[in-house]
Amino acid sequence: MQNPFSSYFMGGFECADHLNRSGERVNLLKETEHHLRTEEDYRLLLKLGITSVREGIIWSTVEKVEGEYDFAEVLNRLKIAERLGIQVTWDLIHFGYPDGLFPTHPKFCERFENLTREFAKFYKNNALQPLLVCPINEISFLAWYSGEARGTVPYAVGNGWDIKYHLCRAAIKSIEILKEQIPDCTIVMVEPLIKVHSDGFTPEADLFRVNEYQFEACDIISGRLCPELGGREEYLEILGANYYWNSQWTGRDDTIYWPDPQKKRTPLHEMIQGLYARYQKPIFLSETGHFGSGRVEWIEETAKECAIAHQNGVPFWGICIYPVTDRPDWDNLARYSNCGIFDLDSMGNRIPEESYINSIRKLDLENLALFQNSKL
Repeated sequence: MQNPFSSYFMGGFECADHLNRSGERVNLLKETEHHLRTEEDYRLLLKLGITSVREGIIWSTVEKVEGEYDFAEVLNRLKIAERLGIQVTWDLIHFGYPDGLFPTHPKFCERFENLTREFAKFYKNNALQPLLVCPINEISFLAWYSGEARGTVPYAVGNGWDIKYHLCRAAIKSIEILKEQIPDCTIVMVEPLIKVHSDGFTPEADLFRVNEYQFEACDIISGRLCPELGGREEYLEILGANYYWNSQWTGRDDTIYWPDPQKKRTPLHEMIQGLYARYQKPIFLSETGHFGSGRVEWIEETAKECAIAHQNGVPFWGICIYPVTDRPDWDNLARYSNCGIFDLDSMGNRIPEESYINSIRKLDLENLALFQNSKL
């Protein structure tokens, strides 16, 4: 497969729409006003040479009433993107479902299949560019967050595997529908990339098992695990790895902080190479970024590590900086973290983080040859 992305650096727009820990609906597309400022946001990225973005359709907005679908807001973003020459990878589920629905609900899979059919019909009727689509973003994280940490519906503990199983079942059905309706679409599987280190007490067998959790969703989608769900190896086309400062820890929750002067963290290029060795599929960083003054150092170190992975034989296709605009905390919408390429003031205006922007421009030039080679 040839690299389909139109730029090495990509921009990710926060589009979570789940019920938070307080049972309140969040919609970060609206909180950041990206739905109103789409053209402004895309033009800001174009000035940086970024022409590829990640977006989400926001299922809870598209299907407010069961069986009734309204893609008007999605259409607005799609048309602006095509007019400006922006390529979009669409998440059908980022984090969030319509009211009353959750992965283990008896009607969840059927509802998601119906959504997928309607989206495919909508896309065929309205879009000009080839479809890049992620059916369900970060299944492994979402299963943990909702099934072990009570972060969103169904607010469970000890239920992570069951939720993961049902999310994978729905994702497989969605892929089947997408490939039937739009055969030339490209499936992007986005999962967290993490490393759990020994704490000196956990048995090696348990440590191995914990590290394997991150691969279960892709193993199911590919049919390597739970073959009764109908997964197939060809359903893994492009792998997206989400990687942040808190993606490595010891034991259960002791984060190995970054910066890491003592070199306790496993180098990112080794983790990317391990992912490629397991699946033999092209890879990109589908989310990465930091906050505050650490943004520049983080992206420079990350880009260097990705280049090493590419030089070591991984078909590595790009880095999605996430998020483009700063975003609020899911559980406290008044608290922002200064993590975007553009921070936000009280009026929602985009405030450029100049040092971050200058670094992205410099890194884009440095990685131009790498990107061009990946397109051959």
